[in-house]
Amino acid sequence: MIKRQKIFAAFAIILLLGVVVASSLIPNTASAAQITSRSLTLQAGVTDGGSKPSGIVNHLFGFSLPTSGTVGSIQFLYCTLAAGACVTPHGLSTTSATLGSTSGLSGWSVVNTTNGAPYVTRTAASITGPQAVTIQLLGVTNPDATDSYCAQPSGTPAPSCTFFVRISSFASTDTTGSPTDTGSVTASVNTQIVLTGTMPESLVFCTGGTVGTTSGVPDCATATSGAVTFNQLFSPTDTATAISQMAASTNAGFGYIITVNGPTLTSGSNTVTAMGSSTTGVRGTSQFGLNLKANTIATSTPAIGTEVSPAGNGTNYRGESSPGYNTVDNFKFVTGNTVADSCGLTGSNCGGSDAQIFTASYIVNVPGSQPAGTYTTTLTYICTPTF
Repeated sequence: MIKRQKIFAAFAIILLLGVVVASSLIPNTASAAQITSRSLTLQAGVTDGGSKPSGIVNHLFGFSLPTSGTVGSIQFLYCTLAAGACVTPHGLSTTSATLGSTSGLSGWSVVNTTNGAPYVTRTAASITGPQAVTIQLLGVTNPDATDSYCAQPSGTPAPSCTFFVRISSFASTDTTGSPTDTGSVTASVNTQIVLTGTMPESLVFCTGGTVGTTSGVPDCATATSGAVTFNQLFSPTDTATAISQMAASTNAGFGYIITVNGPTLTSGSNTVTAMGSSTTGVRGTSQFGLNLKANTIATSTPAIGTEVSPAGNGTNYRGESSPGYNTVDNFKFVTGNTVADSCGLTGSNCGGSDAQIFTASYIVNVPGSQPAGTYTTTLTYICTPTF
């Protein structure tokens, strides 16, 4: 009986030793924690769009490190797959990458000596997880979309090609040792959409009794009839008035001029004298003239007209009334004269102009001997742009 107990004890000892030896043969494994809230945003570079194949752009990484402990470096490993052997995407270049903006953790510098495996390093310091981090790498050359899993049958770049970046944090400052936290992000390069449109030489000009606006912009579609009647019968004791409007815009590099063309008021062989120079109206004399100003109430001039709208500012609104027609309460009419232009009063600020509305104010004075009749004239305003 004693012999059997000794045999059993010896067997138990052997079994225990076997368990100890077997457990010693199992390798020690460390499982890195999963990085959360991971993203990679492809941002535009100096000239290239963020997702342009072969574009030199910026890569902005955002993520949260879950593990509390020391962090001295973070690696960004660019691969064609999310897991397994890492193959650097074709055309990718990170060796010129520099450090852009960062947040969450500070003190970083970038190490870009190995293409496709840049990392940021800092003096190792402890963090408390979870720790949100953003790191921007500037001047990364995107993959060219010619990898075999993306390329078109002809071998030309694909319209779209996905790549992955494996992110790993390390306690060391040079990514040596086991990673603390790991995770991957994905992005894709894509064919850029190139939109092309042509702005031709443009002139929009209209005349009418009135010209309105649509959403605050002068609109020729609102122009009313050009048949305009004076506000009252002609009289030696009062001044008859009328207005018409016109709108103009152009992209001509040297702007535009607007001229007035036509005869003075006529009834058969009888006429009203055109005002050959800019002067005030005088009741009881024969006068027909116009200006493009907001006139005031005066003894010989009624309140009539408005200023050009929007007012000229020398930039996108350049239209102004021209000399001879730009003095309040003074009127003139000479056929062929320029009444407005987009070069300004100095004539040196020519250029394109957004739409403006000009108001032409007309006056008629007559003497007591003015023959009776219906007096009419047909005026033609011509807008000429110079490209």
